[in-house]
Amino acid sequence: MTDVLSALSFIGIYGVSYGVVLFTISIGLVVMMGLMRVVNMAHGVFAVVGGYITVSLMNSHGVPFALAALIAVLAVAAGSVVVERIFFVKLYGAPELDHVLMTIGLMFIGMAGLNLVFGPDIVPAHLPEALAANVHLGERTLQVYRIFIVVFGAVLMIALWYVFERTSFGARLRAAVDNRGMAEAVGINVRRLFSMAFALGSGLAAVGGAVGFAVLPLEPAYAFKYLVLILIVVSMSGIGNLRASAWVSIALGVIDTAGRYFHPEIGGFIIYAVLIAWMVFRGHTLLHSPSSR
Repeated sequence: MTDVLSALSFIGIYGVSYGVVLFTISIGLVVMMGLMRVVNMAHGVFAVVGGYITVSLMNSHGVPFALAALIAVLAVAAGSVVVERIFFVKLYGAPELDHVLMTIGLMFIGMAGLNLVFGPDIVPAHLPEALAANVHLGERTLQVYRIFIVVFGAVLMIALWYVFERTSFGARLRAAVDNRGMAEAVGINVRRLFSMAFALGSGLAAVGGAVGFAVLPLEPAYAFKYLVLILIVVSMSGIGNLRASAWVSIALGVIDTAGRYFHPEIGGFIIYAVLIAWMVFRGHTLLHSPSSR
């Protein structure tokens, strides 16, 4: 009985923390696709760049983790505005296939650039002592970092819900997506609003890469390696559905962790088997009510 409880506690905390990192990265794409109708296959590049900047500042310059992560997120968000003005502004209103082809190309360019600058290997990263410490909960020893990730994710979910449901920014963004002409007629600067939303989505991806570098190791192929998981979250939760994306991400993290824990030889395939079964027998998103956004 003790072994079972120990295994469940391990799967719970590590699976949920893994899911929170997936949510933090994926939610930016959920925002872009749901509120801006932008299919950005290069979304993972913003996440890995955020992680690389954070780790580089910590390893090479001794910058504290929190400050390094903040600098990384702000840098990625600012840089994403330039990328949006150069590339993505031409895609607004274009067919989805144009989005996919353009952004896949950007993803491979980003991967090549990271390989050139940082090399092809996984970047060694070390957590601050406070986060690397362990706490004892009964028979199980847990890393403080994993608990921090879970708490951080809960705060982020509440903050995002408030921004999109209770602020003028969220209301103006939804209005611009639903009827751009009318939004511009009442004085909303749609161009600036979309740039802000794109920066927010990219910044959220950078947050995931910055705080989750110990969960999803940093490497040039990061954006491609985790693209499928990001798209699973988006497709199963529904376009623009923030609440569902949180539940889907956590479910993916727990299922993947449990599969690798109990069946390490085939654990990597279990999540895809679950996805296929869900789509075959259910055929729609987890929480698809528009009111749940």
